[in-house]
Amino acid sequence: MGRLSQGAVPRRVCILRLSALGDCANVVPAIRTLQAARPDIQITWIINKAEAGLVADIPGVECLVYDKRGGRAAIADLKRQLAGRRFDALLDMHASWRANRISLLVKADRRIGFDARRARDGQRLFVRERISAVESRHVVDGFLAFADMLGASDPVMDWRVPIADADRARAAELLGDESREILFISPCSSHTRRNWLADRYAAAADHAVRAHGLRAVLVGGPSDLERRMGADIEAAMSSAATNLIGQTNLKQLLALFEHGRVLVTPDSGPAHMANATDITTISLHAATDPRRSGAYRSRAFCVDYFAEAAARYRNATPDKLKWGTRIEDDAGVMGLIPVEAVTDRIDQAMAGARA
Repeated sequence: MGRLSQGAVPRRVCILRLSALGDCANVVPAIRTLQAARPDIQITWIINKAEAGLVADIPGVECLVYDKRGGRAAIADLKRQLAGRRFDALLDMHASWRANRISLLVKADRRIGFDARRARDGQRLFVRERISAVESRHVVDGFLAFADMLGASDPVMDWRVPIADADRARAAELLGDESREILFISPCSSHTRRNWLADRYAAAADHAVRAHGLRAVLVGGPSDLERRMGADIEAAMSSAATNLIGQTNLKQLLALFEHGRVLVTPDSGPAHMANATDITTISLHAATDPRRSGAYRSRAFCVDYFAEAAARYRNATPDKLKWGTRIEDDAGVMGLIPVEAVTDRIDQAMAGARA
């Protein structure tokens, strides 16, 4: 089917994207694009419980929350919420067997899925249309192609989500009255083999403090792994760091980033959340391809050792690998990234180049 004109953007649209945090953050520009093309559009988003904490209060968006830990009861609850409803279009932005099952609960006149490069887990059997092939490898451009399929062809590159005054106040309280510019380090991804090494984070932080007078602040979730990583980074640093790991929710973390100059992080949710702020994000890639999942607004600052990982672990070049390939064989993958590659990026950011 050919692309519709902008005037034909449908009113009732259902988005299916359950997870992960970074991917859900990267759906937001597609939502902004649809809303700009049709201000009275009604968007319903089926999303996991954890990720809803970031986006559930976007104006004009209704989130139907699915708790993946709820088993059959969670499916039954979602079925009740969707009963008697019909949408003009389903944008199936999640290619997985679980999402396939959930998509069957959605009644829609048009059912749109990924192009052949991005689709997997049999998604093509659950949709009737597919987005056009997108030259860019990046997930953001893939999501924007869904909006384009509905006639919204002028991208709105806006990742912002509402942040309550109380969350901003909490961020300011945690940071205190310190006046130095801030280097944030969010050291962990949900995929542990995407994480860089604690002693290297420490060396990069020490460089930022010594060379640029930055304040090093560690952030992250409350898991034992993240807390251990934070403690290990602190122990390896020769300068002092402020450790806020486990002390913020998602909105408070975003509010912290509003105060920052530079963020260093692996391919992780915070790397993509930070697109909503003016911070320069240095995302670290050896396990994943930054052309697909680099921090979009800071792509020029990505540290890219994916080609080295592809050569060592797959005997291939990145272009020979299937789109979306992850090289998470062992901890040595991220060890391919030297400290100097990250400190060089910090120097570039501090020299005045912005994301």
